[in-house]
Amino acid sequence: MAQLQCIFDSYVYYNEQNGYSVIKLEEGITAVGNLPPLNKGDHLLLEGEFIFHQRFGEQFKINSYAFGMPITEGDIIKYLGSRILTGIGERMAERIYAKFGDATMDILDKNIDRLLEVEGIGKKKLKAIKEDWQKQKSIRDVMLFLQSHGITPAYAHKIYTAYGDKTIEVVSQNPYRLADDIWGIGFKIADEVGRSFGVQDYDPNRMKAGLIHILKEAAGKGNVYLPSLQLTQAASEMLRVHISPDTNILHEMFEAKEIVVKDDRVYIPTLYFAERSIERKLKSLSSQPAKMTNDEIDKLNLFSKMFSEEQLGAIKSSLIHHIMILTGGPGTGKTTTLRGIINAYKKLEKKIALAAPTGRAAKRMADVIGLEARTIHRLLEFVPSLGYFAVNADNPLQIDLLVIDEISMIDTFLMNSLLDAVPDETTVVFVGDADQLPSIGPGNILNDMISSKKIPTFRLTKIYRQEEASEIILAAHKINQGEILRIINREESDLFFIEETDSAEIPGTILSLCSNRIPSKYNFNPFSDIQVITPMYKGDAGADNLNELLQHGLNENPPLHKHAGKKFKIGDKVMQLRNNYEKYVFNGDIGIIEDINNHSKVMAVNYAGKVVEYSFTELDEITLAYAITVHKSQGSEYPCIILPLTTSHYPLLQRNLLYTAITRASKLMIIIGSKQAMAMAIKNNRVVQRYTSLFKKFESFD
Repeated sequence: MAQLQCIFDSYVYYNEQNGYSVIKLEEGITAVGNLPPLNKGDHLLLEGEFIFHQRFGEQFKINSYAFGMPITEGDIIKYLGSRILTGIGERMAERIYAKFGDATMDILDKNIDRLLEVEGIGKKKLKAIKEDWQKQKSIRDVMLFLQSHGITPAYAHKIYTAYGDKTIEVVSQNPYRLADDIWGIGFKIADEVGRSFGVQDYDPNRMKAGLIHILKEAAGKGNVYLPSLQLTQAASEMLRVHISPDTNILHEMFEAKEIVVKDDRVYIPTLYFAERSIERKLKSLSSQPAKMTNDEIDKLNLFSKMFSEEQLGAIKSSLIHHIMILTGGPGTGKTTTLRGIINAYKKLEKKIALAAPTGRAAKRMADVIGLEARTIHRLLEFVPSLGYFAVNADNPLQIDLLVIDEISMIDTFLMNSLLDAVPDETTVVFVGDADQLPSIGPGNILNDMISSKKIPTFRLTKIYRQEEASEIILAAHKINQGEILRIINREESDLFFIEETDSAEIPGTILSLCSNRIPSKYNFNPFSDIQVITPMYKGDAGADNLNELLQHGLNENPPLHKHAGKKFKIGDKVMQLRNNYEKYVFNGDIGIIEDINNHSKVMAVNYAGKVVEYSFTELDEITLAYAITVHKSQGSEYPCIILPLTTSHYPLLQRNLLYTAITRASKLMIIIGSKQAMAMAIKNNRVVQRYTSLFKKFESFD
């Protein structure tokens, strides 16, 4: 590790978001790394190493830094004369040094009012100088303070941006706030910082933060609440302390409104109130008086074609009730029924809006219906800079019919925002497949609504033109009925099974399929038409290993950046991992890396024509997407799906997972693995329980 005692001269590049800097030093050296804002003449002690950049030559890569103070007459005058302080130029700097000599910097730090002794500095100018000096000193003190507690410069910059001059006070009082307030700092890092302050095992802030962390982790797995015993057991194990369900900590958190407790159920407040609001709105819509009778509908002669009895029932229900659910598997006529509903409303000259949770789902909806469909965020006019939906209860949707597709993907938070914008006069038709996996986020909205039996629900079951139906559709229904698949690989089929019992051989077969066999036979593009989906991240046939292999085999570009063990190349297929409302990209969005700029430390990703920039410190938000998990594929449809299935996937081999996977393919489905693994998935109809309380008997929101 090399050390540099140096003086800052100028910026080549500075990223305000993360503090990444490319700087010129007076010594003629270029240095790169995360730094706080600097002023010309700042004295620095840098630790790091010299590296050679192919484009920019020799640079000093900064690992850590510290501030020094100018000592010599020339350095002090140059530093103060660089106009870092209001009203002090080179001449005034010379006067100050002439007055105080080598004690100048000490005077500024400890007795700055003595500057009034210098000709040309009055009370007004002194006030401005004091404010500037304090600001500079504050930034330095904060950065050094955070570094001393093991916080990296990149995170230190984020923390200072969030808390400003109160950083030291906030972090010292409760370092566990970092887990809530700063993206990327989870409980583990916050706890390490807390430990560096000497926080004890049973410190109330530590225990509260641990409990909140467990609740948030549970929400990430789809739960709206946790039973108090399960919550306290998980927290006790993580914190290595004993917390009982009747602990005072839970009571204190309840009194402080940090949690909501109902009987033995513990909620994050936002989830509790969102679920409560959803139920009230659903009850309100379902209790509205009928809009028409069956006789009135028949007299209007709205239907130009013959529909089945179950389809006609659904269409008429949309004209009678203010809310209904249309569900069914592939090939059962959901699209035909939906067209019938929309055409009826068109004939009645009603205003119609179509929406879906993701851009891919909205595009597919628009293609099959023939009307514009938007994402729910666009429908509700999300304002990224303010973090809220402009269309809401105070500014509701002005439409007669709202159709929402892929309802199984919608979590509790988004459902609450959606229903908040729906007036009671509007009819809402929810469309989805109840047998698919539930949403990635908290809640089990579709199944909870159906189970409640409070909302008119039409489940389409008949497969139309069965003799013409694709093998994919027939297989999906067999899976749903628990029937073991016997796939016969025929030339004209759209469903194939490649038996491979050795999981180590599966990745090579998948690469061969993606790079050569499928593109040459079907003319499918490996990036846009073929998607590998897998039950898990880990293992030979997991997403992590497959991504590394497929990236190497499909993208010949050189890797330009490495982050958290992942190499990124221009042309890589990547996925957004969380909702980022500022950038307007959402969990599950897939794009292509368009540019990687190692000079400015920015990566650009093209999401279906929308280019989004990420600083290198934000790359935790994206991952390679040559292979994705089945959960992440929800709401998407691809011409070709490749699914590895091995017995090593057994923890996740479930019927609804296999069903969801196979229904993602529109033209070609290839399963690679063992017959045993496929049989295990089909036989396992055990659905992982989610803790939700929408319409549940033990919870009344009336």
